[in-house]
Amino acid sequence: MTRTRKEELVAQMTAEFQGAGAIIVCDYKGMSVEKLEIIRNLAKAEDTKVQVIKNKLARIALKNAGCEDVEFTDTNLVIWSDSQITPCKIADNASKDFKETFSIKTGLIESKIADMATINAMATLPDRDTLIGMLLNVWNAPVQNFTIGMDALSKKLEEEA
Repeated sequence: MTRTRKEELVAQMTAEFQGAGAIIVCDYKGMSVEKLEIIRNLAKAEDTKVQVIKNKLARIALKNAGCEDVEFTDTNLVIWSDSQITPCKIADNASKDFKETFSIKTGLIESKIADMATINAMATLPDRDTLIGMLLNVWNAPVQNFTIGMDALSKKLEEEA
């Protein structure tokens, strides 16, 4: 890879990392290309990006993006998105599906290093659409209960009359 290409890659990654809600760094040593493609396809479906990046270039891009310093060693797969939950979910699912060859090393949430407990907790949260659906159900419950009560009252009054 030429120096110019490396500079372009660092500039591109810096711009992407600046707007990222979460960046998850994973170890994929020993994974087959087919398994990596499964992870990439899952990420693509969720509008999340996955890339294998050279350690030094990733470190420079994170530093330029204003993120906390992360130590890169061995093989690294980086998963990131504007969302904080989606990259955590994808990495968590991949680590469960491919236990022998895939593991989460570290992660950054809003440019700050997150511990594994935080990443796992984020992975268990429902996504945005599910949360909105739950909220709408909560808001709808009083109206629904009111209409059920009014219907029962009208039936009772009809029986009495």
